Amino acid sequence: MTWKEYITTRMFFHCEPIEKVADEFIERSNIVNGDYGYVSKCIYSVPGYWDIAKVFERLIEDCFDEENVFEAIREVYASWLATKIYNFNSDLYYQPRNYLRECYKQGMILE
Repeated sequence: MTWKEYITTRMFFHCEPIEKVADEFIERSNIVNGDYGYVSKCIYSVPGYWDIAKVFERLIEDCFDEENVFEAIREVYASWLATKIYNFNSDLYYQPRNYLRECYKQGMILE
């Protein structure tokens, strides 16, 4: 499924509850249950989940074409950069999208 098809059928028209769309995506992507307790380790206020989603959405848009959105999402969320972004005790989450794109492409945090 292309990015445009996914947006058109699921997200753009908001035709189904977000929980159902998320469950379908999790099942289709074979995401396993696990401990994703990044929030419990944070000493500062944590951004809302929509704000975090925007960061990842932009990273996916900036680094991948629209051919296979599921693979792109899986790759970005499982990447080394996702782990760094989830450290809300750092300032990486707040960096501009072009900086995050270049970090992802270079495979390291840029100076």
